[in-house]
Amino acid sequence: MAAVTVIGGGLAGSEAAWQIARRGLPVRLYEMRPAVTTPAHQTGDLAELVCSNSLGSYLETTGGGLLKRELELMGSVIMNAAAKTRVPAGSALAVDRQLFAAEVTRLLEAEPLIEIVREECREIPEGIVVIASGPLTSPSLSGVLQRLTEAENLYFYDAAAPIVLGESIRYDLGFWGARYGKGSADYFNCPMNKEEYLAFWQALVSAELAPLHEHELDEKGLPVFEGCLPVEVIAKRGEDALRYGPFRPVGLTDQEGRRPYAVLQLRRENTEATLFNLVGCQTRLKWGEQKRVFQLIPALQEAEFVRYGVMHRNTFINSPRVLNAGFQFREEPRLFLAGQITGVEGYVESTASGLLAGLNAARFAQGQDPLVLPRETMLGSLAHYIATADPRHFQPMNANFGILPPLDPPVRSKQERKVAYSARSMRVLADFWKAV
Repeated sequence: MAAVTVIGGGLAGSEAAWQIARRGLPVRLYEMRPAVTTPAHQTGDLAELVCSNSLGSYLETTGGGLLKRELELMGSVIMNAAAKTRVPAGSALAVDRQLFAAEVTRLLEAEPLIEIVREECREIPEGIVVIASGPLTSPSLSGVLQRLTEAENLYFYDAAAPIVLGESIRYDLGFWGARYGKGSADYFNCPMNKEEYLAFWQALVSAELAPLHEHELDEKGLPVFEGCLPVEVIAKRGEDALRYGPFRPVGLTDQEGRRPYAVLQLRRENTEATLFNLVGCQTRLKWGEQKRVFQLIPALQEAEFVRYGVMHRNTFINSPRVLNAGFQFREEPRLFLAGQITGVEGYVESTASGLLAGLNAARFAQGQDPLVLPRETMLGSLAHYIATADPRHFQPMNANFGILPPLDPPVRSKQERKVAYSARSMRVLADFWKAV
């Protein structure tokens, strides 16, 4: 039987290769290191962690913790290695990064069905292929991906606004409506009077910014995303700059027909209206500062942030245009994509995409239909988001309870709701996994 090719030996690629081999298929895993190095990697080990050594919370009452439990149930090699190399970190899953990468490398090298090829893969080979080349994809392979996805530019200067949980919004302190009443009332409007707006504006212009990295500056030392201004930069142009920009109240009236002094609009991020985007609020504020500043807006005083705003160079494709919920290319079904380049954010999310892409590559090779996990599971909902989000506003997403379908019946307590989400997910996944 012809080998399935996996390109990239990071978290996603290592997981994909393992899942394919576990299903009795030969795998050829391409990893260009150490022959070709990157600015971030230090070794030639597979699954080397180049940033934090923490894989995030291990609590089932967090989105990331639930996703870890799902991966464990499905036989993740990355979670296996993490458990063996764990270091004390409270409720987080942190690892000894050198031992962790060495353990993943050992496990894959010991698997007789996996052939590790230490060279750069410049073109997509024939046959079934999982592309998991990561955010540090080589220029030659980036060009191939660019042509494959028909993207003008694979490097996006990621200017994303914060996203909050719908259930954490104070709907009693705002109103639904479209500007000038045109179209349906799809936006939730967060009004402010003059005093509230000035307090918000003062906090915004004085808040602490996240630093920029060298590769995010041009030859003049200016941000490469200067054409997309952070909300705090607009605010610093004057007290009323936001009121004539993204916070303009013109054309908006509340239930009593009054026009607010300023308005922040929230746009639905998914069809279930469990997530909302802060329109026009792309920002470089530090994450703690974002929470402090935006919670000064009355309707957001209890807002729970599932994704903070970012402005940095990122590498991802517009997945809803080209991928299905099995991380498979719609127009090229022999090809699968995994890792951060799909628009998932985080170590564990990248691993999860690799697991599902690997499973489906193996099933495709064996003439089976790809697996689409139930929406009630965290991985199922993450894959659904990647495949169905609005391509006009697509931004990377991490594991969070806001992407899951609502509970039926609803649970009022915030903590009990998280417990119920987790219990439902594990129950549904266990039944589904047993059936397949």
